[in-house]
Order: sequence, then C-alpha cells, then structure tokens
Amino acid sequence: MAINIAPKSLDTDLSELMRDVESGKAQLPEFQRSWTWDDNRIIGILASLSQGYPMGAIMRLAYGNENVRFKYRTIEGVKKVEIIPDYLVLDGQQRLTSIYRATCCKEPVNTTTEKGKNIKRFYYLDINKCLDENADRDEAVFSVPADRMIKTNFDRDVVLDLSTREKEFENEMFPLNIVFDSGVREDWADGYKEFHGYSKEFMEKYKQFRTDVLDTITGYKLPVITLGKETPREAVCKVFENVNTGGVPLTVFELVTATFATYEFDLRKDWEECRNIIWGKNELLHTDVMYGVDETAFLTAITLFTTYHAETMTTCKKKDVLSLAFEDYQANKATMLEGYKLAREFLLNEYIFRKRDLPYTTQIIPLAAICAEIGKTVFHQPQTQNKLRTWFWCGIMGEMYGGANETRYANDMEDVVAAIMGKESQNRTVNAAYFSATRLISLQTRNSAAYKGIMALVYRGRCHDFVRGTTIDIVKSMDEAPDIHHIFPEAYCIKKGYKRDKWNSIINKTPLLPESNRMIGGEAPSVYSKKIMHKAEIDEEKLRSRVESHLIDYDLFVTDDFDGYFIARAKSLMKVIEAAMGKSIADKGSEQTINIYGVSLAD
Repeated sequence: MAINIAPKSLDTDLSELMRDVESGKAQLPEFQRSWTWDDNRIIGILASLSQGYPMGAIMRLAYGNENVRFKYRTIEGVKKVEIIPDYLVLDGQQRLTSIYRATCCKEPVNTTTEKGKNIKRFYYLDINKCLDENADRDEAVFSVPADRMIKTNFDRDVVLDLSTREKEFENEMFPLNIVFDSGVREDWADGYKEFHGYSKEFMEKYKQFRTDVLDTITGYKLPVITLGKETPREAVCKVFENVNTGGVPLTVFELVTATFATYEFDLRKDWEECRNIIWGKNELLHTDVMYGVDETAFLTAITLFTTYHAETMTTCKKKDVLSLAFEDYQANKATMLEGYKLAREFLLNEYIFRKRDLPYTTQIIPLAAICAEIGKTVFHQPQTQNKLRTWFWCGIMGEMYGGANETRYANDMEDVVAAIMGKESQNRTVNAAYFSATRLISLQTRNSAAYKGIMALVYRGRCHDFVRGTTIDIVKSMDEAPDIHHIFPEAYCIKKGYKRDKWNSIINKTPLLPESNRMIGGEAPSVYSKKIMHKAEIDEEKLRSRVESHLIDYDLFVTDDFDGYFIARAKSLMKVIEAAMGKSIADKGSEQTINIYGVSLAD
C-alpha cells in the first residue's frame, strides 16, 4: 500500500525560525552530517538574504511519533538546551546554521577558507556599499577575524578596525549578529546617529539602510515544508534521499543508528567491532573475501534472521530493517556473527578466496542467516554442505541475485533451512535456476557473477599452474594473486583470424599465476608449451596433467586445434556447471546452440 505522508507547506518568518533554533524547538536528527559551509558560502547566503532573494525551502519533521524515535542534537552554535524538540530539520541545515551563526551568535563563527583552513569570523554589512546600486552585494558583506580587525603585511598593518562600537560607527559597518535583536539593533542605530552628530545626511542614510536592507532581513520569509508526526521511518529515509542530492545519501544504517542512539547505544562503534569479526580480521588465515559486507548488509541479515523467527512473514525490505527493534538486534547479533563465520568458511571451502572473485556479495546475506539458523553442528554435516552447495551454485549460475533481492533472501531463508532440516521445501531458487549453453560465449569479462562462478569451479577442481605446478589454493591465491588469462593468447588468435566472441569468451580463459602468463606471451600453445617444459624442467606427461587440470583437452591444445579445443572445453565446463547446480543444461543440443557453436554440445 502506498504511503501518503501529506506534508504541509507554510511561509514562515526567518526570525521565528531563528528563535526556534535558539530555543531548541528546532533541532537536527542525529543522522544529519555536520555543518560544513566555508566563509565564501556564508558571505553568499548573507548577501542573498539582505536582498530578499529566494534560497529554497526548509523541510522538517514534526517530532513526537513513538514509532520514529531519532536521537537529536541542537544546531551548531546553540548553547546547550535540554528540551525535546518540536521539529527535526531534514533539509536546510547548512542554510539555517550559517544564518544562525552569522546573525544570532555573539561568538565568532568557526568556519573554513576555500582551502579548508580553520578560521573564526564575524560578519558585517558595509552601509554605503549596500546603498550603492552599482555595487555587488557580495562586496558589501565583510568577513572579519575574531579580533574584528583586517590586517595586511603579515598582520603588521591594520586596514579595517571594527574592534569597538565607535570603530563600527566610524567605518559605517553594521554587525550582522545583532540584526534579529531589536533592542541591541536600535541601540546601535542610536549610537551611529550620535557618533555622526545627528547629521541629517547620516540619519537619512541609516533610515534608507534600515528600510532597504535590515527590514528585508528581519521580514524575510522562508517556505517551510513540515512532515507530520505520523510519517513512517521509511518515508523519512526516502524524503531525505530526495532532498539531499548534493550530499552523501542517507543510508538505512544511519537511520537505525539514530533510533538506537535513544537507548544510549552507539551502533557505529558496535558495527566496527562486528565488522572485524565478519571480515575475519583476527583469523589465522586472513583474506578479503568478506570485505563487501557493509553495515547495511549486516542489519539486513539480522532483520532476515529476526523476522524468520517472528510470527509474521519472513522479510528484510528497507522498511523492515528500519523497524528492527533494538532488543532484537541485541538478542540476535551474536548468533548472526557466528553465521557470518560459517559463511566465510563455506566460501573458502568453495574456492572463493578473494572479494574480486566473489560472484555475489549480496548472496552472503541469506547465506549468513541460514548458517546462523542451522548452527555449527548441522552446518558441518555432509548432507548440509551438499544442500548449501546446490542452492549456492544455482543462485550464481542462474544469476539470481542481480536485481532487487529482498524477496529472494526471504525465500532462500525459508527454503534452504527447511531442506537442510529435512522438511518440505519449495526450493524456489534451485528450481528457478537456469543456465544456457550459449551463455558461455557471452561471458567475456569478469564483471558477471556467472563468469566469476565458473572460475571458482575451475579453482575448486584443484587446477595446477602451468609453470609452478602448484594448485590454486587459498594460500597461493592470496600470496601470488593468480589472474584470468587467455589459453590461446589474444595476439595469436587475432593473427589467425579467429572470431573475438569465441577466443575472448570464458571458454578460452583460465586462472594462472603471472609467471605462466609471461611464458604464454602471444604464441601458439604448441610453441609456449615447449617453453614451459624447458622452464619448469618437466616432461610432457607432467605438463599434460597440469593443462588437463584446467578442463583442457591436451591433445587438441598442443596441436593448436582451436576449434576442436574450443568445443571440448565448452563441454567440460558445462559438465562442471551441471554438477555444481545438480541439474542438466537443457539446451546443449538446441538449434540456437548449434548455430552459435557450429555443432551440438550434447554428448
């Protein structure tokens, strides 16, 4: 069902907004990032304000919904107040903070230069430049240091001194930090007139300045959009994403962090500890395979696990993660961390050692939740491993995790756990998975999950490096970083005029260490095979064993029979895929397959 949040919009006096900021009635949700505007941007908005130029709407959320509990903080520059806010500012923090700091605070504004150097500044309006129709208003806004003196020549020469009220009167510079304080503002006006001897010229000048500039500022109205208390968390998240296009998008994790903060709990700090466990930072054998698991994925997995045990349906969509109860997070976190440990063990056992070789980072979410549910003892049972492998490889070779996956996560959680526990299971991912024989030709780069999956299956077959003879196991994978290389090299294939879609497909690629790739160069297999035997000091039978461990027909390979080798390897790869998925590839003998390969691949 669509959510109608029915926001209300109303033009509001800037002076009222400043009072709300000062009193704490308007505060920021904890997930809002810090104020960042530099000196030039502050000058720019003050110039626009003094001319009454529009500066966009402010968006705020009425605070008080018990189901949307965000921790909050005052806007920067506000002295500490201990009140519950009426509103949380979702959009407009930078503008409101800049205006508040420059026009309402008696302390200098802590800001930065364009190059990021920290500075402290007061802001003034040059009365004469404000009234000069030919002057740029930006030039009428003066940013002066905390001592209110602008200096040159390495601070030896003072070019503008505003350190006393008399100096302000003398230089006709109005301090903007009194503009909304009517009593102090009028005292300043009286002092200015008195300093200039109640001259008619200066009195008329100030009157025009007050009418044209100060009244414009104090009478300024901003459109304010207010979201009601009933606005759900997922709507707040979406709204914030829409309005915050110029900054870093708000994540689900940040919203949950703000919610958990009301329990005096620092989710960011807790995630850092969990992350080290999930990533295996302290494991004896450390790889980066789990580095793609981020804080939002972790919350999604906990939500999946939590809802699986709830009376309602298993689900982990964004709204469900946002609704994750703090008590459920605390109760299920340790179990999920154990699930991630088992998931990492599973990946390594399947010869997926590195993050770059992991087909789907997203698939770790249901994998970890499933492992958390079944526990260590059941996980290590052979029948469990077989069922996990079938599901896992069907998800990869069927390329099932490329889009919106939350529904699939829930299905997999229910189906795989049921299958492992010997209960009736729909096995939706396994049953829906399909791999086409023609897909092998289209796998040209390592970007696809199926490409990475096939290479992992070649690893899993304990392939041997051509030169070293070592198997590509976890230690070799991390230590010497094998990569995917052409078997019939690119330069040779181009020279022979072979079709690119064939020689550049995964059928003509395999994982090898850098030394072997250098030996291959751009020569035919019949040539580089001899060089490898000489370099490695091995006979042909040893080389045959190494080459065939990559699912390559050695006799066709060594005689440079590209077409025969190509068909033979396609068939070998499909047998490995079928074994991993636990199902046959149905179109090996189809008309389309024959058109693409030139022959049927069915035995």
